[in-house]
Amino acid sequence: MTMPPHNYMYWWVAVMILATLNAPGQPNEPRPTATNSFAVAAAADPEVLRDAPEYTKALDSYAQAGLFTGTVVKGVDTETLYGKVMCGYQGWFGTPGDGSTGQYWRHWTKHRGPMEDGNAKVDLWPDVSELTPGERFKTGFKMVDGRPAEVFSSYEKPTVLRHFRWMQDYGIDGVFVQRFAVDLRYRNNLDHVNTVLANCREGANLYGRAYAVMYDLSGLPAGRIEDVENDWRKLRREMAITGDPAYLHHHGKPVVAVWGIGFNDHRDYSLEECRTLIEFLKNDPTYGGCTVIVGVPAHWREQEMDAVSDPKLLEVLKLADVISPWTVGRYANTNGAAAYARNILKPDLDWCAAQKIDYLPVVFPGFSWYNMYGQANNQIPRLRGKFMWTQFLLDKQAGDSMIYVAMFDEVDEGTAIFKCANNVPVGEKSKFLTFEGLPSDYYLRLVGIATKMIEGKISPEAAGAFVAGLQNKTTAER
Repeated sequence: MTMPPHNYMYWWVAVMILATLNAPGQPNEPRPTATNSFAVAAAADPEVLRDAPEYTKALDSYAQAGLFTGTVVKGVDTETLYGKVMCGYQGWFGTPGDGSTGQYWRHWTKHRGPMEDGNAKVDLWPDVSELTPGERFKTGFKMVDGRPAEVFSSYEKPTVLRHFRWMQDYGIDGVFVQRFAVDLRYRNNLDHVNTVLANCREGANLYGRAYAVMYDLSGLPAGRIEDVENDWRKLRREMAITGDPAYLHHHGKPVVAVWGIGFNDHRDYSLEECRTLIEFLKNDPTYGGCTVIVGVPAHWREQEMDAVSDPKLLEVLKLADVISPWTVGRYANTNGAAAYARNILKPDLDWCAAQKIDYLPVVFPGFSWYNMYGQANNQIPRLRGKFMWTQFLLDKQAGDSMIYVAMFDEVDEGTAIFKCANNVPVGEKSKFLTFEGLPSDYYLRLVGIATKMIEGKISPEAAGAFVAGLQNKTTAER
């Protein structure tokens, strides 16, 4: 869901094509068993009836996940967004042999086929050293010493649970689990996203983190907003996610995010359809009553550059409870971040305060999609963490009380903050970035420190001193 500066159209044409392809605690009280009422709903759905035999596993995955009855550990306060730093969690990686319906290199490769030199889609390489042998999948790449290079699958529960343990270890509050609307009619994709969501739910409960669903509308055709509404009904009916102890609430209501409203990239769905979806999530007598976050262009308020120029946009956004502008690629260095905070972010905050709407800014560590599109390698450098830390400080100084980090696991566009490798595979056509010799957990530590700062547990000065210490470390010192 990222657009670099001056290249909006190229990105969104590509995304619309790719989206269609592609501490122990006490157990909680047992919850009632979910009924398979989705089977009744499916009978009235022509799209489901048409290919019913092929959809069996995907349809069952709602009911199979059912109500959560696993271990619940009390950790972060899941009743408010205030003081929270939440990460985006794509969870879209899959591999042959991971047990999923698709059995292909999901999101690791540009095209169907082997994960090998010239076909890699990612610019960062994950650090899989802590994963068990059963969680690691060999690719066609080789390391310098000749060993096969390995990656992970988000379909594997132990891997997702480990990610949530890292969040607990480093003091990160939780994630918005990405759920692409275009995936919801396709068997392979639906099986994957339902499994990943169930894994995230278990991880959040087990390690005391918060999670919430974020629908990404990218690539959704006109007339298909009902796909999102129907999916939300199933998630609440079959999985009862909003009653889950780890599910994020705000102002006493379950949080759900809708990303992709008001972008000027010729999306098929309309602002009126977006209005209908927001009103459903807020007002439906059975499945509404939600706090709705909307993901919007960086220039939504001025209605220019990456935003549509349409007076209806602001009227639709006034229905939201939280506005979250997408800033990945909107500035490329610390000076640009400062200019954005001064000229756009602060006026955005003032507008939202006048409308009694909360504001959720986005920060990101850097950006690169050389392997995906052949553009400049390391397009927005991380500067050993200085770029990301500058954004956190600017948001704190502006008075922001909540932040969205893009992203926890997105190695595709080089925005991941989870553990990534400095020792990367050798390739002639594919090139991989590193963490510039910093420890693989550096960005997890940085975000953990920022979380304490946003929550008010430490001052910006104290937080800055911690970060300065981290920046002086090298892998060898560690």
